[in-house]
This record gives sequence, structure tokens and C-alpha cells, in this order.
Amino acid sequence: MLTAAASASPGLDQAWTALVNSRPKDVLRVLDHDRTSRPERLAWAVAQMSVQPATDDNMRSAESVFTELAGGDDEIAAEAAYLQARLYQLHYAQPDYAKAAELYQALAARRPESHWAQLGLVKLAMLKLYVLPDTTVAGADLLAPAEALLTQIHEPLLQRDLHLQIGQAGIELKQPLKRLLPHLVAADRVGGISGTAHEDLIVQIGVLSLRAGLPAQAKDYFERYLAEYPDNVRAWTIKRQLADAEQQLKAEDSR
Repeated sequence: MLTAAASASPGLDQAWTALVNSRPKDVLRVLDHDRTSRPERLAWAVAQMSVQPATDDNMRSAESVFTELAGGDDEIAAEAAYLQARLYQLHYAQPDYAKAAELYQALAARRPESHWAQLGLVKLAMLKLYVLPDTTVAGADLLAPAEALLTQIHEPLLQRDLHLQIGQAGIELKQPLKRLLPHLVAADRVGGISGTAHEDLIVQIGVLSLRAGLPAQAKDYFERYLAEYPDNVRAWTIKRQLADAEQQLKAEDSR
């Protein structure tokens, strides 16, 4: 999670190593009496929010440091602002989603090109999809607020992640298939999804395309699945679904 900062001291080297290896108590011990640099203070605050048992007192101690660091004009400032928002979204015993959203929006306005601001926009989109939906308009488009944030995200992998999250949220929120499918397709086109998740996404797009009355797209994804995973146990089922897609295409051609 943390910015790779240039080492200012042997203690900081030890602190980064301990953080990477999920040993927050070791970070607090190493930096207990010496945390004068910004990277050291950031490392201490992250350890404070990670140590178990988690308490709101620990979170407030971390937040005081994040607030101070966020006033700077570097990547540490952006990271600190992002982590402060995460405290309200995830780490305090009583989440304050509206406060988290406000902090993510402020970071994006202040440092829009920072990786941390870009990542914060993805988190903000998830809040808008699930816990802060627009209920002011009857029949409001539940995906639109998250889609609006896509235009502010320039990192391809984060664009992919948000497309994927919007598509999955569309399924969860029972949105029209033709409304959500372009997001799943966009995520697939960016690429970089590996393993079972990649395999599942290809199948999901194919199946949902068939249900949505998009047999050509379904056919493309089923054929791709059989080419990439010919020996998978799902191949037999996919062949049957491919036949259904081809039958739908023939029916369209005969009209």
C-alpha cells in the first residue's frame, strides 16, 4: 500500500520491512522515539491503524498524523489523505461513509493525477454504488454516479477495476443486462485479469450476453472460452450454450 520512500535512516528501513511483512507492532517499536521525517511519520501512522486489537483510540492517533501529512504537497500527502478517508470508510468502529466520500472527493480535487487520488475515486464509486446511492430521484439510474467518476480516472488498471465493479454492481442491483454488460466487456478489453477470475469473466459475459439477446457477442465469448480452456470441466456446458447462441443467430438471419 505504502509509497516506496527513500530510506532516511536504518530505523525507517526496518519499519518498511516490518510493514511489508504485516508486523505493525515492530514498526511502532522501531519508530517509538524517532519519527522526524514524513516517511517515518507515515509508517508509524499506518502501523497504528493496523495494530491489533483495533481501537478507535488507535485510529484517532493515526488520523492526527494523516491530517498533518495531508497538508503537504507530495505523494506522501496524497497517500495520507487517502488513508484518512479509508479510516472513515473501513477502520473506525462506526463507519462514516459520507465523511469518507467527502475526503476522497477533496483529494481528487486537490491532486487529481496522483495514484492515491485515482485509487480513492474507485473507492468513492463503490460507496456511491452500495451505501450512498442517489435516492433523490425516483427511478434514478443507480450506475450513473459511479460511471461519472470513470472520466476522472486515467490509470488503465484502475479504469478496468471500476468497470468491473460497476458491472458486478449492476448484477447485484438488478440493472438491465444491456446496461451493465458494456462495463464487463470494457474490463475484459483492458486485460490483466488472471487465473480463475479471468476464466469466470469470459463465461459471465457469454452467459449474460445470451440472456440479453446478444447472440453474436455470446458466440464470440463462448468460442474464446473453448479456445483458451478446451479441457476445462465447463467446456461441455459452454459448447451447449454456444450452440444456443448460433441457433439464435440463425433465427435472426432468417427474419
